[in-house]
Amino acid sequence: MKRDWLLRLLTLIWLAVLFRITVFRSGCFSHGLCSGRVELHAFAYYLKLVRVENWRYFSYLFVGNLLWFAPAGLLVGLRRGKLWQAALAGLGLSLLVESLQFLLGSGVSELDDLILNTLGAALGFGAAALLLRLRRKD
Repeated sequence: MKRDWLLRLLTLIWLAVLFRITVFRSGCFSHGLCSGRVELHAFAYYLKLVRVENWRYFSYLFVGNLLWFAPAGLLVGLRRGKLWQAALAGLGLSLLVESLQFLLGSGVSELDDLILNTLGAALGFGAAALLLRLRRKD
């Protein structure tokens, strides 16, 4: 019971921080509605970063997209869900973030974000499976 309360609190904090850094950035309401950009060429920006050898920013974006959505899969896994449910949770949450970025003009809505965020949720699910397996051995 106490653990459920803590998990819910941590989930709310994670979602608040996630939406703050991805959607509700400073100046996000200073643009008109539907003023965001859409990038449908998967990994176009990542390839640009590779060409100019900006490995630090490449790593920041790549790893960040994975890690920030891993908790979605972790939560599904801890609740004994399935991998497809974790991936769907990551995809749905990512689609919400990307849509809000477009609507509020607070970022670029990118196809690669959907892919990496969904993969991040799947990795979170894998982490939950590992935690549950280790817990059973104790």
